[in-house]
Amino acid sequence: MKKLDFSFRAELQQLDSGVWYYAVRVPDNVATAYREAKTKRIECTVNEVHTFQCAFTPVKTGEYFINLNKEIRTKLRIQLGDEVTLSIRPDESKYGLPMPEEFQALLDIDEEGSRVFHSLMAGKQRTLLHLIGKPKSEEIRIKKAMVVNEYLKEVNGKLDFKELNHAFKDANRTNCLLIQYPNP
Repeated sequence: MKKLDFSFRAELQQLDSGVWYYAVRVPDNVATAYREAKTKRIECTVNEVHTFQCAFTPVKTGEYFINLNKEIRTKLRIQLGDEVTLSIRPDESKYGLPMPEEFQALLDIDEEGSRVFHSLMAGKQRTLLHLIGKPKSEEIRIKKAMVVNEYLKEVNGKLDFKELNHAFKDANRTNCLLIQYPNP
């Protein structure tokens, strides 16, 4: 096991938060090792079955948690109070989430789109990769990738998620892949 590779058992808890609710507490020694290594992003495997990329979530008490969203809990049939085994290691990927093939193809041929996307902070890049990669349909991923790419170029990276959401809706309404947005 590498220095930052850990495996531990913990109970799924419900936390009082307005943003996330179901999480597993990270043991203090694990959280300390990651803090000291200045490593924020991790790959987490739950019950040796499902692997995903994430980060530790701190709470006011100084403890750290790993969130388990509804999709993961449903897939693995995990309920509040269940004990789970987590195996974690540093996430060494470029973006902290998988790059959807559809978006990578666009960035490979569109220098301006690539420049603008890569000028964004890592968290915004991850959010966009999640939005594009989430749909199961390749057609929808392509459409989202094109809308994100065109939107980013139009606003020169000044990302407004409400505005981007409207761009997705406009693309769906008009069934058009490329949309022009007025400069702010």
